[in-house]
Amino acid sequence: MNDPSVRDTAVLSRQIKEAAQRLGFELVGISAVQLPPHEESFARWLRQGLSGELAYMKRTELLRRDPRILVPWATSVVSVGMNYYTPVPRPAPGTGSSGWISRYAWGDDYHDLIRRRLDALLDRVVELHGGPLQGRSFVDSGPVLERDLAGVAGLGWIGKNTHLISPRRGSWFFLGELFLDLPLSYDRPIRDRCGRCDLCLKVCPTGAFIGPYVLDARRCISYLTIELKGWIPAPLRPLIGNHIFGCDLCQEICPYNVKAAPSKEAQFQPRIGLHAPELIAFLDLTPETFRRRFRGSPILRAKRRGLLRNVAVALGNLKCAEAESALIRVLDDDEPLVRGHAAWALGQIGGPSTFDALRQRLQVETDAEVRTEINGAIGAIARGLGANRPA
Repeated sequence: MNDPSVRDTAVLSRQIKEAAQRLGFELVGISAVQLPPHEESFARWLRQGLSGELAYMKRTELLRRDPRILVPWATSVVSVGMNYYTPVPRPAPGTGSSGWISRYAWGDDYHDLIRRRLDALLDRVVELHGGPLQGRSFVDSGPVLERDLAGVAGLGWIGKNTHLISPRRGSWFFLGELFLDLPLSYDRPIRDRCGRCDLCLKVCPTGAFIGPYVLDARRCISYLTIELKGWIPAPLRPLIGNHIFGCDLCQEICPYNVKAAPSKEAQFQPRIGLHAPELIAFLDLTPETFRRRFRGSPILRAKRRGLLRNVAVALGNLKCAEAESALIRVLDDDEPLVRGHAAWALGQIGGPSTFDALRQRLQVETDAEVRTEINGAIGAIARGLGANRPA
């Protein structure tokens, strides 16, 4: 540390971390811009088709695998993590007609918040540096392998559930990156501490983990309820349970999250009605009321047709008889995706009145996929009614 330039770099790096923490980033680390350690694993994951319909992953593969292509001028990257955990428990299984929304979506959309904080951090770095510099921030939506970068910067390690895990703070974090054309002092990676634990792999209802550290997105509840825009495969629907947007199970069971601290960020606190929401009312959302209800929320990402699709599946899994009339009304929805999943849900609930409603809808339904769903539901109800007839 006798070299003044090295000493100045260390001081600036410490000041940047302190500035990041004052902006609300509980985790912060710095690394050189380099090939991410798991870039080849990422490429193999894509080749195996495990990304499902996430076409943007394939389009941006090279940029994700080598940030030097994305930001060729950058020397260092500041990786940050912001805690979003709110310690509100999950209701007991099978409770009424309530569903589950992933904790990250209870509050306001994090993208804009974190991007603003990173832009503020860049302004502060310019002040601290005392001269011109180039910087660029990314938050989740950018073509960056952010967990890899965060791991290299010492924020944590990528666990068997593919989440970044901090040994002291757990995994309930949004991640972001600030690339800079400055040489800085770099942090050391943290070794993998999952050990023999495989609780996260076993808890997944859909069996989405085909091995430690390998997720088949096509079976992941978060993918099925958020990223997938079309029909949820019928064999997976019963396994989704009451999840309507995301999941959380593989994080809730992680031992490193047992003592997770609550988030201090007001914008991440649960909006009214989003913790274990009552599902039946969601079926009455029009396109306008959906946009108004979820303005500024991550749930907009699913779009109305996706959310109502998920709600229908959840109500079918709950076999919620109280939802029967609402689901019958939804058989007339403008969206085939909604009509079809509502028909499936009614098939799970069963009953003579449901049977009659489905037969009436079948007489006027023109969409081939919806007709298939209705016929399947009618068949399921018929089998159930037949089984209940006295011998």
